[in-house]
Amino acid sequence: MKKLLALLFALLLCVMAACSPAPNENPGESTEPSKETEPQYETITIAQALELCGAEGNITEERYYIRAKVESISNPTYGSMVISDETGSISVYGTYSEDGEIPYGQMTDKPYKGDEVLLHCILQNYNGTKEVKNARLIQFTHAKVEVDESEYTEMSIADARATSEGTKVKVDGVVARITYANGMIPSGVMLVDETGSIYVYDGDLAGRVSIGNKITIAASKTYWILDSEASNAATFGYKGCNQLESVTLIDNDGASHDFDKSWIQEATVKDILGTPVTEDITTTIFKVTALIKEVPGSGFTNFYINDLDEKTGTYSYSQCNGSDFEWLRQYDGKVCTVYVTALNAKSTKSDCFFRFLPVAVVDEGFDPTSVNGAEFAVKYHAIDQFMDTYTGNPALQLVTNVSSQLLKIEGAKLTYTSSDPSVISIDGNVMNCKKTGTATVTVSCTYGGKTYSQDVTISVDVPVVEQTYSTVADAIAAAKGSTVTVKGIVGPSLVNKTGFYLIDESGVIAVQMDANTLNALKIGNEVILSGVRAVKTEGGVEYFGQSLLDNATVIINNYGSHAYSTASFIQGKTLQDFYNLNPKEDHSTEVYILKATVNLIENSYYTNIELVSGDTKVTLYCSSASQYSFLKQFAGQEVTMELAPCNWNDKKYYRGCVLAVYTDGGKVLNELNFQN
Repeated sequence: MKKLLALLFALLLCVMAACSPAPNENPGESTEPSKETEPQYETITIAQALELCGAEGNITEERYYIRAKVESISNPTYGSMVISDETGSISVYGTYSEDGEIPYGQMTDKPYKGDEVLLHCILQNYNGTKEVKNARLIQFTHAKVEVDESEYTEMSIADARATSEGTKVKVDGVVARITYANGMIPSGVMLVDETGSIYVYDGDLAGRVSIGNKITIAASKTYWILDSEASNAATFGYKGCNQLESVTLIDNDGASHDFDKSWIQEATVKDILGTPVTEDITTTIFKVTALIKEVPGSGFTNFYINDLDEKTGTYSYSQCNGSDFEWLRQYDGKVCTVYVTALNAKSTKSDCFFRFLPVAVVDEGFDPTSVNGAEFAVKYHAIDQFMDTYTGNPALQLVTNVSSQLLKIEGAKLTYTSSDPSVISIDGNVMNCKKTGTATVTVSCTYGGKTYSQDVTISVDVPVVEQTYSTVADAIAAAKGSTVTVKGIVGPSLVNKTGFYLIDESGVIAVQMDANTLNALKIGNEVILSGVRAVKTEGGVEYFGQSLLDNATVIINNYGSHAYSTASFIQGKTLQDFYNLNPKEDHSTEVYILKATVNLIENSYYTNIELVSGDTKVTLYCSSASQYSFLKQFAGQEVTMELAPCNWNDKKYYRGCVLAVYTDGGKVLNELNFQN
């Protein structure tokens, strides 16, 4: 028996030895643990998911597993995406971690476009849209970046900016700022290296990176202009936003770096906004000293980047009603060092102007005494008074005294001298143009022990008018399609059109012209202009439309600040009389002086202004109430106004255009197109 037990014990030791792992052949290195068997998930196809979504209003109680490819991510904050498999595609409304606790936007690692995902989700039919809801991310596999780098030319950002449109480039740089589209959805990034900066338009990329990351991308060079603004941009010679698109992210170091500032030029807000839009400065970062100002509106907030004169500037370009620039709030009312770029230019019929993107702000404790008060007075308050060329005598009232509470400047004195008083004379504080020729006006200022002077060369070119000109009444009576030459006073602005009302003692008529011509005029100028007598309609014949002088050019500008005549304006009528005007007759060359209450209409989606008297309401012709900002101070008040009937869209009723509101101190004019 003992021998049998010993034999069995020996056999047991042999079996145990055979089952034991071999000793580690490399001491100090751990053995790799065996992998557990991957869980098996019973998945459904997208076609089956769409069927399970059911009828409108249905939502499943059960969760289902779906394995699919991410086609796009529409909202990187919430993880809204589109997924697909060989049977179809479906939208995902919200993606979370496996336990449902962490939303997509807060995940450290997460799937992107092209990745394969395994989701555990509810299915629903929401208002007719079949979708995945509350998706929990069980697994995902990053897709291998597939880009043929031989198709791309590696270059610096400066070279990428300069290369031709359509060129495929490979660049690297630091993410300096992320931009956002409506709903705070990342839309693109400002990328900076040691040579320059450029905007990269790609929402997928913007959702995958953070400010400070150093990234390498493959992309295509392009210039972007909003389709609806393309024709206007062409008028001003604006080429578009210098940017990269069609992006593939090759590498992201995931670290946080400061972007290189060694190449960035110092400028002023005035310099940037004064740069012709024909120059390719978009998405180039500049260093400026600026006053940041928060201005709340109705349902939005504007953050202005203003120069030290507190008026030259523009608001930050936002597609999120200002919520993407809340980081600027801490600097409200402060003068700071601002790294800013002209992201693009807004192109309208009357103007083309740069829109700012602040990239970074540094509060360095601005010292107002560091500003040269003499230079400030000349550059910001004197030089802009002058035009390059005058075709008549403007009798220009010159600024002679400058103060700034912001800069603690009090009573800086400006003086002016002319190199040729026979061409341009300075009489006290009035500049007069005497005859055709050229002269140099020297502007000087001494303040705080410092003196600054600047020369302005001015040409006087007074054309000889050999032809006679008509009155406004003659122009109104002229045949449609005929060209007329007419003299009058530049009156208040048109709204939603590029032009103004031309007025003399005999009548008033709308004038349309190109923006460059209009920008040289001011309300009150006496002008002789030529235009085509026209009637604007939308092709209908039932209603009269809008009378005007179209494609007008200025022959002579005699300048001045003349009060326009109201002799032809109609008085003694009510708003009801205005409302009853027959749209089949031409009343668009009339102006009524009447009383009405200003009613401001503002909500999240629509703004307008209507005039009210009793039960009568007349809407104003405009795209939004912002075009009538001068009327907002009269909201809720009954006022006397000058009101022109207009029917640019050939409607069955006349709408109004307010020329001016009467106050105890005179008139508040509609200056919409004269605010540049």
